[in-house]
Amino acid sequence: ILNLDRKIHRVTTFQGTQTMAKKSVEDLNEDELKGKKVLVRCDVNVPLDGKTITDDTRIRSSIPTVEFLKSKGAIVTVCSHLGRPKDGPEDKFSLGPCADRMGELLGQEVKLAPDCIGDEVAAIVDAASEGDVIMLENTRFYQEETKNEAGFVEKLAAPFDMFVNDAFGTAHRAHASTEGVTKFLQPSVSGFLLAKELEYLDGAIQNGEKPMAAIVGGSKVSSKITVLNALLDKCEKIVIGGGMVFTFLKAKGFSVGTSLVEEDFVDTAKEVLAKAEELGKTILLPSDIIVADNFAADANTQVVSADAIPDGWMGLDNGPASTAEQKEFLSDCKTVIMNGPMGVFEMKAFEKGTFGIVDILADLTKENGATTIIGGGDSVAATELSGRAGDMSHISTGGGASLELLEGKVLPGVAALNEK
Repeated sequence: ILNLDRKIHRVTTFQGTQTMAKKSVEDLNEDELKGKKVLVRCDVNVPLDGKTITDDTRIRSSIPTVEFLKSKGAIVTVCSHLGRPKDGPEDKFSLGPCADRMGELLGQEVKLAPDCIGDEVAAIVDAASEGDVIMLENTRFYQEETKNEAGFVEKLAAPFDMFVNDAFGTAHRAHASTEGVTKFLQPSVSGFLLAKELEYLDGAIQNGEKPMAAIVGGSKVSSKITVLNALLDKCEKIVIGGGMVFTFLKAKGFSVGTSLVEEDFVDTAKEVLAKAEELGKTILLPSDIIVADNFAADANTQVVSADAIPDGWMGLDNGPASTAEQKEFLSDCKTVIMNGPMGVFEMKAFEKGTFGIVDILADLTKENGATTIIGGGDSVAATELSGRAGDMSHISTGGGASLELLEGKVLPGVAALNEK
């Protein structure tokens, strides 16, 4: 999916006007890697059904960095979290299936250590040869991981010489395995996946080709207001979709039936619309809505005008006229960032709005050469389901991290890496 190439030289993070280029594995020569014990923070937090991985995208995405380090003669140890274990080790959150799958993809054994710290881990790492790959057990089996507790950090770093962060999905967290270990391991650099995420997401926001548009969807204004404001500053055009539409429609004085509305954010929506007008930017809201008489896959549905939602009905997707308008609206855009779906795409009756906009973006890349970026979370799931993932310029592996980067926040896991 990610078309990871290795020609990434410009990795930048932005904090106000201060630009810092970060070192990546590609900046290290063979002498700096050969025989070195490298701790690599990957994101192998994959969905499981029992012990069966249902989507291995994150594991596949981490392979280029592991392969590169192996090819330079490094001893590679991968660490990651999986799920949200409550109190210590739980078998259902073991990284066993991830180690097995990574081994299949690499064509060699990936030995699963029984823990992520301690003498047994140190012994396994010490006994390994150049080109070997080890996976530590789930770092979140220790609560100290998310607390970035100093003693735990030191133990986690102890067997290793250097650190590579390739886990964009957790780069917005200052955890032991994302930020803490950089205090003990030098150099600390990015992997190919993290570098590519920054190149696309950060690069698009800062230097994207104009006209630039953002598609902001999802159910709540409250969770998207910061990103909406940040993108309004950067983009000429904004498409709003998903459940948050109805808070905006209410802000415009329309009746929204039983649709999801955040009453506390109606004034915020008014402010966003006013800000857009002041900046000379255009916000496109749906002109027609697919409404249902209850929240269910087999509900009765009808298509109504956005200003005529009947009482007792709720909006669950945008209608066909809206999709046609979105196509026209985005037709001249050179950079488009999508964050959030247009409707309840998990139900067949309400998937057309989301799949429609995914098709529009895929065609913009294929036919017009536009840069299209799918910014994490539900948008990625929808793009995968639509079968058009391969036509996008970039599909982000991070949900919260993508959102925070788009909001202009500094990611601790990136800030902690060495500068070029």
